[in-house]
Amino acid sequence: MLKKQQKSIERESNKLQTGKKKYITGTVIATIIAITPYLFYLYESVPQTKLWSTFLFDFNSNYYESAQTAFWILTGKIIPIYLLLIWFFTCRHWWFHVLLVPIAMYTFQVMNILNDDLSYVDEFQMIYMIPIMAIIIPSIYLIRARIFNKINDATKSLEEFEEEFKISPKNFWDKVKQYF
Repeated sequence: MLKKQQKSIERESNKLQTGKKKYITGTVIATIIAITPYLFYLYESVPQTKLWSTFLFDFNSNYYESAQTAFWILTGKIIPIYLLLIWFFTCRHWWFHVLLVPIAMYTFQVMNILNDDLSYVDEFQMIYMIPIMAIIIPSIYLIRARIFNKINDATKSLEEFEEEFKISPKNFWDKVKQYF
């Protein structure tokens, strides 16, 4: 009887610690999302000159002719990547790999912005996106097909099957490790 009580107390203690970790993790993620507008407006601290010199680096804006304009365009692409990555690493739905498509698209756009010799920023990303989409879209379709095959063969609801396919790693690094 005493051992059962001790095990019950240990389980409750573990649940409480897990709850605290989830609360802290949720608070950190919410704070990171909440500071997004401040991160976007960091471009206003960049001077409107062609050459911007800091103690870390020198930035010469050849194409945009203003460092502030270049950083305004850059933050307009980096902030969506930032939010999509948060969504990607916190999403537990079976379709979360589809988020890699817009992440890759914005990443290519950032690379093009950093290459000052390009005159059109959003012109040829689809060419580079085809291999990524060729892998992700069929894999998502196959997962969806498996779900619907199981639904037709069983009495479970779509929500119950989606719950089965959710990936719930223990921590952030487990989530990262599952991709490599």
